[in-house]
Amino acid sequence: MIQLTATETVATAAGYAVPAWAMIPFAVMLIMIAVGPLLARKWWDKNSHKLFVSLLLGAPVAVFLVRHGLAHELEHQIVYDYLPFVILLLTLYVITGGIHVSGDIRPSSGINTAMLGTGFVLSSFMGTTGAAMLLIRPVLAVNEKRKYKVHTLLFFIALVANCGGLLSPLGDPPLFMLYLRGASFTWFLNMLPEWLFTGGLLLLIYYLCDKFYFSKKEDPSAFEMPEQRQPVRFRGRKNFMYLMGVILAVAFINPTFIPQMDAPDAKFWVKFLREFVLLALMGISLYTTASHVRYGMNKFSWNPILEVAALFLGIFVTMTPALLYMEENAARLGFDEVWEFYFSTGALSSFLDNTPTAVAFHSLASGLPESVAAAGTGIVNGVFEGVPFVAGIPEILLKAISIGAVFFGSLTYIGNGPNFMVKSIAESQGIKMPSFFGYMAKFSLVILLPVYVLLYFIFL
Repeated sequence: MIQLTATETVATAAGYAVPAWAMIPFAVMLIMIAVGPLLARKWWDKNSHKLFVSLLLGAPVAVFLVRHGLAHELEHQIVYDYLPFVILLLTLYVITGGIHVSGDIRPSSGINTAMLGTGFVLSSFMGTTGAAMLLIRPVLAVNEKRKYKVHTLLFFIALVANCGGLLSPLGDPPLFMLYLRGASFTWFLNMLPEWLFTGGLLLLIYYLCDKFYFSKKEDPSAFEMPEQRQPVRFRGRKNFMYLMGVILAVAFINPTFIPQMDAPDAKFWVKFLREFVLLALMGISLYTTASHVRYGMNKFSWNPILEVAALFLGIFVTMTPALLYMEENAARLGFDEVWEFYFSTGALSSFLDNTPTAVAFHSLASGLPESVAAAGTGIVNGVFEGVPFVAGIPEILLKAISIGAVFFGSLTYIGNGPNFMVKSIAESQGIKMPSFFGYMAKFSLVILLPVYVLLYFIFL
């Protein structure tokens, strides 16, 4: 895949200064995503309406970019960012949708913690959406007879649907976009200490909380297992092999290992070799997985991925002027400290989609004076002195953006796509989940946010 850095993009746009008002459609797009489900759920639930909003806001932006000589930047966003992004999510969604877990397991705090921990680990390798969809139903089944289980689902959202995905570009969409901008596949493993700290602390808090509910609030006699217990069983196991294929494809099918992909005269199928391999793996999964497993047991639906494709088309088009503006004006916007990138990325990722947020702050960081940052003079009292650059920005800033985007997506239901999916599945089984603001007041602001603040002071 051709990878253009933010600096290269600015060079192509140097002939026209993008005005601040050009970011308005992007802001409106994000506001619609945030408030649409709250104000007009029935209308918003239809994917055709989401596509309509994307086209309504995206079309004027596309015309604006072409008229001002920025067609190349628009092409880059759609062809080299949007399409790989959607294809990766589609592949992960389809493959994990072919895996079904069943069996009789007696609920306990240890079992629940082990299941959340397993999901936390799997998220980095099959994506937060894939891991959440794979494990949410087994978690609900194990805790079916529990009176107090909402807290388990809240920690599930934090650990499996968000924080677990920090260690690879497969884990969470914002990381894949940063991977496309130059971070290597293995670079994300550098955040292992932050990942272990956050996951370990949240799992410990969950275990103590669940132990309290289990020992003080529950009736142990309600959890007796039937004499004929069904053993734990995985159906569609061949899909784990296809997932390994996805990991290998993303890790090794790129210009670092195949320089021909980045050649100016490379053929279309060479530039997009990785995407063709991913689509092939998806097709094999669809062909080889029994329909009763995918559609019967897992109740697989195409709606969630169609929703993502519809919304992100508008996001990627409308955010192009915003990215160009931030690149061109980074120095005067006043963002030059690590904490600003960490908490600002996190705050916006909590209420807006974390993928464009991460991309926007990467563009902002790439617009900082590289010579000044590299020399460690004038920015954060020399904190960047001797710090290597990754994906065109100081490594410490890339860490701050990555962690902020991934972790803070758990602070609201709308911070990351799987959050709402988990909530919807739980409510479909009669579980009363907290409201939008109840989730924040009772869980994320009192448990998650202090952990993320502590992480900053220890690691960043």
